[in-house]
Amino acid sequence: MKVIAFEVREDEKEYFARFSREYGWEVKLVADKLSPDNVEQARGYDGVTVLGWSQITAELQDRLLAMGISCCATRTVGYDHIDVKHAHEVGFKVCNANYPPTGVADYTVMLILMALRNYKQALWRGQVNDYSLKGLRGREMHDLTIGIVGTGRIGRTVIDYLAGFGCRILAYDVYQDSAVAKKAEYVDLAAIYKECDVISLHTPLMESTSYMINRDSLDCMKDGVVLINCARGELMDVEALIWGIESKKIGALALDVIEGESGIYHQDRRTDILQNKNMAYLRQFPNVVMTQHLAFYTDTAVINMVRCAFEGIGRFVAGEPCETEV
Repeated sequence: MKVIAFEVREDEKEYFARFSREYGWEVKLVADKLSPDNVEQARGYDGVTVLGWSQITAELQDRLLAMGISCCATRTVGYDHIDVKHAHEVGFKVCNANYPPTGVADYTVMLILMALRNYKQALWRGQVNDYSLKGLRGREMHDLTIGIVGTGRIGRTVIDYLAGFGCRILAYDVYQDSAVAKKAEYVDLAAIYKECDVISLHTPLMESTSYMINRDSLDCMKDGVVLINCARGELMDVEALIWGIESKKIGALALDVIEGESGIYHQDRRTDILQNKNMAYLRQFPNVVMTQHLAFYTDTAVINMVRCAFEGIGRFVAGEPCETEV
């Protein structure tokens, strides 16, 4: 078996080496993302694996199929960078990663607490020996109503964690989970927007969820609402977020992802001119916490991201069912 891996980070290399030995496969590692310009490197291989910056378009799928490559494993949970509709139409097999939800859930609760306790401003002050309290009074979670949008594996785990804080939890999902319903009350999105002090997004990016946080939805929310996003940046209209912060409609914002992060996050861009003015503008507010799409980034997740790529490609090539097929 021969597999070519694109977008390989340094921290993944030891796991690629480990699983290559275990599976007895030949694996070529490429640092660049997969694109029409370098897809010829995949010729002669049985499968490809990528991370989230490679856009697996219909054109790219057709070119891979023409080379005899009929499967791709993305080492990410999200797969909005892949034209899944076309893949189904042409028989191009796609699977995603299935690492434990605990890392992102941990990070989500951390961001909620940082936002509620004004930690960014406290950290800034401490670095210049300002230990004053003015403007740092926080809120306690047990007094609040927290809304979770999306009750898949990550959303369910966040709810499990929040249950221990004693807060009222509202949940929204197209598909309701009976286990979740024991700890949270399922409501519609309108109720989430109207009743929640904190709203955290854990839904995939689809046509129906793109820009679900916008001027209209913000208008329906409480004044001073706290918004958390560890899912996908494009779930939120950045222009609407800026309006919400400036108008004080949004009391605090904690983002691990943001629209337009591609080509910026996960790279050292210290000496570059960044072409994302909204990102830079939002970052400077004292009540906005922004991190570089690393909620997923734990030792447990990294090894499982690589493992899932091997398992998925192996099953596809063998003609066997793959539990992470999308």
